[in-house]
Parts: sequence; structure tokens; C-alpha cells
Amino acid sequence: MSIESFLDYLRLERNYSDMTIVSYGTDLRKFEEFFKGLDEELDFTTVDSGIVRSWVVYLMDDGLAPTSVNRKLSSLRAYYRFLRKKKVVEADPLRKIVGPKRKKPLPSFLKESEMDCLLDEISYGDGFEACRDKMIVELFYLTGVRLSELIGLDDSDVDFSSMQIKVIGKRNKQRLIPFGENLKDSLLHYLKVRNEVFPNVRGAFFLLKNGKRMYAGRVYEIVKRNLSKVVSLKKRSPHVLRHTFATTMLNNDAELGAVKDLLGHESLATTEIYTHTTFEELKKVYEQAHPRA
Repeated sequence: MSIESFLDYLRLERNYSDMTIVSYGTDLRKFEEFFKGLDEELDFTTVDSGIVRSWVVYLMDDGLAPTSVNRKLSSLRAYYRFLRKKKVVEADPLRKIVGPKRKKPLPSFLKESEMDCLLDEISYGDGFEACRDKMIVELFYLTGVRLSELIGLDDSDVDFSSMQIKVIGKRNKQRLIPFGENLKDSLLHYLKVRNEVFPNVRGAFFLLKNGKRMYAGRVYEIVKRNLSKVVSLKKRSPHVLRHTFATTMLNNDAELGAVKDLLGHESLATTEIYTHTTFEELKKVYEQAHPRA
């Protein structure tokens, strides 16, 4: 069963993105190159756990970060799951392989007071672009959508009667995000301003000044420029606003499972990183405020 068959499976049956498929293909071919260098007679069906461990050591010695090594191991695990499913191999050589441990950096986020300042006090200027830029920041903060979900948003995805937004997340999974009266008013105001400038353009919700759909780089620049007005965080990306949404929800007693669903996370473990963030913030407050801390 060739690597190409596996990549076709990811593309056609799992709906993986082209970029992800390229990464999987590169990882598998590099591993094949490694074990062929040890023994030309080896193939994926005869590789054992010792060879996989040697590969991990080789990668670490080559200076790869634990994150990168674990990503490559993830590609290999997925391939062997596929081979076992197709009954090409019986044993998985990665079954007892543990990747190098890494310390996860806690997500960056803005405090509620900083977001209040960003949305209520900072001037965005006048006109369509100013209105759009503020709407982008507000939508990220009030819904927690991903960058790709925001730029993919169409007019038809925003339902004002049921007050919910439909987004297409990772692996083409659809989810619905509710919104309240404040965001509804902001969305309607943005549409009014946008439709005055582009009366005959329908489809994409967020537009460039030439009437075409917004693209990722432009949104990134808008968010970075406006976050710089209130914070000096090293990271000032759209994802920081997604982190801020999650942290704010948890700080205001939202259920972890509900936040997971709103963010479109597959695993609760992914969402739990935000509980560590809020705990770290509590520790800072305690250390600054308690006289005997």
C-alpha cells in the first residue's frame, strides 16, 4: 500500500487540507529515506520499533524541536493506522513509542479591561474600512472564530432571526455560534455601511475596499495594528483574540464543554489549556495583592 494511496485517503475521505497532506507526504518520505539508508531491503511493513526510536534520536540530534518531532511521529502513526486498517501490517511499530516531551506555552490573551478599551475607547476612524476593521476585532472577541472561518464567512451564514452564525471549521466541520443583541447591532451597522459602499455586491461578508473578499494577510494586519494600540504582547494575531474569547468565557463561569463546542475543538484537552491560563492569571493577582505572598 503506497504512500500515495494514503494521501489520497486523507484527501478524499478525511477532507484534509492540501497543506496538511503535503506535510504528511514529506514526513513519510523522509522516514522512508532514513530506514532505506540503514538497510535497502527494509520497507514500511518490516520496520520495527527500534528503527523508529533511532529515527527519533536522529531527528533530535539534528536539532529538531520536540514539537516538530512529535508532528512527524503523528504522521507516521496515522499511516500505520491506515496500513493496519487495510490489513497490510499486523503490528504497529509505534505502539510503544513515546515522543519527546515539550512544555506547552500558555496562550496569550487580553484582559477584559483591555478589550473594553479596544472596543469602546480606541478610535478606528471613519468610513467603511474603519467600520469593517472594528467589526472584525469585535467578531473575533465575541465568537472565538478562527481566522479561516472569519474570511470564509458569507452573508447567508449570519442568521439574524435565530441569532447565530454558521462557520465551516477544520476538516469542513460545520458549527453554529450564537450571538447576543450587542453583536447583532454591530453586525447590522456594519452591513448598512458596507451596503451603502457596495450596493450590488453580495456573498462574502467581509470585503476589501475593492469589493473582493477579505484575505488572511489583510485580517492579520488589521488585528495586529489595532491590538498594538492597547497591549505590548509579543503575539498580536487573530488567534490571540480567540484565546481571549475562551479565557473570558471561562473566567465568567462558562462550562468547559460549552467552550469546547463554541471553539470547535475536537478534544476537551485542547480547551483545558485555557484553564491553566486563568489559573496562572490568578496566581499573578495573588502574588501582587497578598501581603504574605
